Amino acid sequence: MSKNNEKTTEQKTKSKVQEYVEAIIIAILIALFIRTFIVAAYKIPSRSMEPTLLVGDHLLVNKFIYGIKIPVIRKILVPFTSPQRGDIIVFIYPHDRSKDFIKRVIGTEGDKIEIKNKKIFINDKEYSDNFGVYSDSVVYPASLQPRDNFGPVVVPSNAVFVMGDNRDESADSRFWGFVDLKDVEGKALIIYWSWNSEEKEDILWKLRWNRLGNLLH
Repeated sequence: MSKNNEKTTEQKTKSKVQEYVEAIIIAILIALFIRTFIVAAYKIPSRSMEPTLLVGDHLLVNKFIYGIKIPVIRKILVPFTSPQRGDIIVFIYPHDRSKDFIKRVIGTEGDKIEIKNKKIFINDKEYSDNFGVYSDSVVYPASLQPRDNFGPVVVPSNAVFVMGDNRDESADSRFWGFVDLKDVEGKALIIYWSWNSEEKEDILWKLRWNRLGNLLH
């Protein structure tokens, strides 16, 4: 083989390697863009949203629906809509910003929230609590803890009041306050995978087939 042919082969090899590297870099950038601005995956680690969400559920979260945010400083550049009552949202936990929490929006800006003996009142009217589940018959007074008797409080501007659907086993706005809108990551969209790690006998039943593809409301 002549030197010219060797040089041409070497150039072709370098060109192909360069193409592969460029393709990988572009794919990574696209994935990062999608993860940052469009959709992201989250896993449910606790029972606070049962029975709507189970431990081991894997969700896709729509990060685009509430607007485009600048990463890190989390300033909303292009607002589209704000979280509405009933939305299931993922957000940065106010007391530990390394953690993401998922809860349901109960109150939005200006709402007066009060809980009396486990019943939720919004703007002095009893809330039709279609998603809440109560597993503990004990009713605690407000002087002991805020789980069953709370408020009244008014949701401040640019914030929401959230609760877990598993009302008696959820650490939420009753205990640690409001969620700032800039800390909202997105709205839960769909369960794409669900794995029951507690199933010991039959590995086939670890996968919760009936939950795959469930849209979240």
